[in-house]
Amino acid sequence: MRIFYFSGTGNAKKAAEWIQESMKEKGISAEKYNLASKLSMLEIKLADCDLIGFCYPTHGFNAPPIVLRFLWQLPKTNNKTKVFLLNTRAGMKISKLFTPGINGFALILPALILRLKGYRIVGYRPLDMPSNWISIHPGLRQKVINSIVNRCQRITKKFAEKLMAGKKVHRGLNDLPIDLLISPLALGYYFYGRFILSKTFIATDACNQCRICEKECPVDAISLKNGMPYWAYNCESCMHCMNTCPQRAIETPHAYTTLIWWLAFSLVPVFIFKYVLKASTFTYLKHESIYIILQYVLGGLIVFGAYKVLHTLMHFNAINKLIAYTSLTKYKFWRRYKGPVVK
Repeated sequence: MRIFYFSGTGNAKKAAEWIQESMKEKGISAEKYNLASKLSMLEIKLADCDLIGFCYPTHGFNAPPIVLRFLWQLPKTNNKTKVFLLNTRAGMKISKLFTPGINGFALILPALILRLKGYRIVGYRPLDMPSNWISIHPGLRQKVINSIVNRCQRITKKFAEKLMAGKKVHRGLNDLPIDLLISPLALGYYFYGRFILSKTFIATDACNQCRICEKECPVDAISLKNGMPYWAYNCESCMHCMNTCPQRAIETPHAYTTLIWWLAFSLVPVFIFKYVLKASTFTYLKHESIYIILQYVLGGLIVFGAYKVLHTLMHFNAINKLIAYTSLTKYKFWRRYKGPVVK
């Protein structure tokens, strides 16, 4: 079998390793490939595979674009080659209760692509690994991480055992009603939100230009501009850079981002619509779609422009410190996520 994975902080990679270990314990040849290593389809032989697997995180209620692009490149098949999909999503724990994340399109869209290419889905499962989106919340406590990861290891091993026994696992279908309900957010993220979120990362004066973030970025979205890391639009918000920076120099400027987003998506569009275009309340209700288009186009331009301005201003010590100390990620209580730990 072949397992293809994409991983920012190690959750999906660990799931791929668990499946690979389970297969090898049963004497099954299992190889895994990192999608971030720019794989060439010519280098991978799929014709002799009994099973092909894909492990990846859920980004914005969807599969990461790098995964979707790879699936589109897969050759078509008429022999119903068997495949499984496993997506990691934001798992939490409240007291002794493990809480699930949400798939959105993370399983639906890859499954549709594979079906169109003639593949047969035999495994369709979400895995609630520890949530790692440090821009939104502090990293979970290590004890909680260990508990969630150990539970996920058991689930993944059982999943692999069922696949090896020739059984179908369609656990992900249980979440289909919620997934369809959340699908507009998934589409919004894919076509718009991910470009905006890529502009919420900055490096403070704690950065020593070690360039680890640039070298290890899975999608080559970070480059050094004027001596400071700069995040391009193809950033996947996978959190690898923020969670692995040895200096904790990579931050989300919460106060600055909140202010800019308020100006970009609320204050400025309302001002233009009401005072420049002289639109009344009645006119707004009549042309609401025009206002929404104005809001998103203008808002995007303001966010992208403000990010370039901020990157320049960060070279000034006073501005740098102001941005750092108005970011929640600056403080020690805002823990980083160090990846899966298995006892």
